[in-house]
Amino acid sequence: QAQLVESGGGLVQAGGSLRLSCAASGRTFSSYGMGWFRQAPGKEREFVSGMSWGGGSTYYSDSVKGRFTISRDNAKNTVYLQMNSLRPEDTAVYYCAASTYGGTPTRMGDFGSWGQGTQVTVSS
Repeated sequence: QAQLVESGGGLVQAGGSLRLSCAASGRTFSSYGMGWFRQAPGKEREFVSGMSWGGGSTYYSDSVKGRFTISRDNAKNTVYLQMNSLRPEDTAVYYCAASTYGGTPTRMGDFGSWGQGTQVTVSS
């Protein structure tokens, strides 16, 4: 199991940008597919973005496509989520997750390790 710690959340105005980071320890980071989820108050946790273990395949939810970018630096055992053109509806706790799924993980069940979450608040 990987241990994951997110950082980079905060308060930003609509239209602004944030970059979330997720530092991983444990099993070899490069063998994990990685993903980001978010959960707004009163709502279920939802998929935001996923990346295959090799980084060659990525996937985004329709709500963030074209605005968010997932990336990874295996030398630093870190995955990132660059968030641009933020909207108030992006406000949520964002969670990093690690997967041993062989493809590009997108479902909650694909992920076996989760971080504690970082709050992102977008003001209008």
